[in-house]
Amino acid sequence: MPLSELSPLNRQAFGPDFIWGTATAAYQIEGAVDRDGRTPCVWDTFSRQKGKIKTGETADVACEFYDRYVSDLQLHKELGFDSFRFSLSWSRILPDGLGPANGGRINDLGLAFYDQLIDQCIALGITPWITLYHWDLPQALENLGGWPNRKVVDWFSDFTDVCTKAFGHKVKHWIILNEPLAFSILGYFTGQHAPGRRSLRNLLPVIHHTTLAQAEGGRIVRRNVPDAQVGTTFSCSPIDPFTPKDQNAATRVDALMNRLFIEPSLGLGYPTKELPFLYGISKKTAKPGDMERLAFDYDFIGLQHYFRAVVEQSYFMPYIWAKDVSPLRRNVQTITEMGWEVYPESMYRVIQQFSQYEGVKKIYITESGAAFFDTVQQGAVHDVARVEYHQKYLQQVLRAKQEGLPVEGYFAWTFLDNFEWAEGYRPRFGLVYVDFRTQQRIVKASGRWFQQLLTTEHSVAIN
Repeated sequence: MPLSELSPLNRQAFGPDFIWGTATAAYQIEGAVDRDGRTPCVWDTFSRQKGKIKTGETADVACEFYDRYVSDLQLHKELGFDSFRFSLSWSRILPDGLGPANGGRINDLGLAFYDQLIDQCIALGITPWITLYHWDLPQALENLGGWPNRKVVDWFSDFTDVCTKAFGHKVKHWIILNEPLAFSILGYFTGQHAPGRRSLRNLLPVIHHTTLAQAEGGRIVRRNVPDAQVGTTFSCSPIDPFTPKDQNAATRVDALMNRLFIEPSLGLGYPTKELPFLYGISKKTAKPGDMERLAFDYDFIGLQHYFRAVVEQSYFMPYIWAKDVSPLRRNVQTITEMGWEVYPESMYRVIQQFSQYEGVKKIYITESGAAFFDTVQQGAVHDVARVEYHQKYLQQVLRAKQEGLPVEGYFAWTFLDNFEWAEGYRPRFGLVYVDFRTQQRIVKASGRWFQQLLTTEHSVAIN
């Protein structure tokens, strides 16, 4: 369906129950890394290693959200968003990484911060959505082996139990893991993200323990918060072959990027046909009964989508025997600061692809956004490219919804410019500009565009 045949882009077109929010992560915005009992996480350690963060920066201060959450949430409300997705810092709540069941201690000051944050959301009429794990494993647990250690399933279970018992009477939307593919592969196989380990030996244990934790976390939320909406999120991209002869490569990459973690959760097992190396999980890593424990009946899944991938056959990339064909090589006209292709139809395609799973009931877009070279001119940020990105990607969300696909919300990445992991502070994804020297907030044109979309009756034009 061409864009010209779609309904105008306005809040009403998405329906009265469609969720509008922004997504954030504790480590990227909070700062206060050594205050009120918080202990280091793997990203604190990783960011202090020379050359790991492109800009040489740390998230010690970040956006000072720990101190500014009251005014920041007021601004969030002003922009018209009804939901706020944030994560809980594991090491702020459990300084030893371990829960009381395993000899650890609970940090009451850490619980108090999130309790106050949740209360502030509720007071403003903003629905809190909690992500339990957004990549910030306590360093104390990494010292005990991290995600390759099977005990991580128990550690994560304890953390989930503590959090749901503390906040479950107030919070009804729970996300178990943020993008398991990213923290498992980038953290323990390629070493690009914390903790920076590069090892073929880690790969299968990390994948399997992550998938087990994903399901076990869901079961604990369901047990402790019976009326909760429980979900988890997956990074996803449509995978296209560069030439017809690259179709098999595209199929393998799709199995890795889009199917690896969702299919076990649906009771379908790992995609071993396309990725035979995964047979090693059942042969070497899994214990009796594990394969049955991987499944959990989620109320929803979150899709985190930014770009499509185009791939070709390669004999230099083990396991998938494929490599990415860069947007520059393909002469793509619109590329973000991250080097990602802007390709709006890919949003429709991922919604369509994941909707085909029988066990998927509801889909939320739990992240989507773009980094561009923002500049402040006369006290304003005219980020026209970001406005166009959200306009066009949202048109594809609306297209999917109008065709009856079960997409029920959109969370923009992100609310505030923040610490973008290994990229440092340079890439800016926020709807609100942050001057990291003064902590001044400036609502960008994209933030005002969302405000107009969400708080006015008339349609918002497509550029």
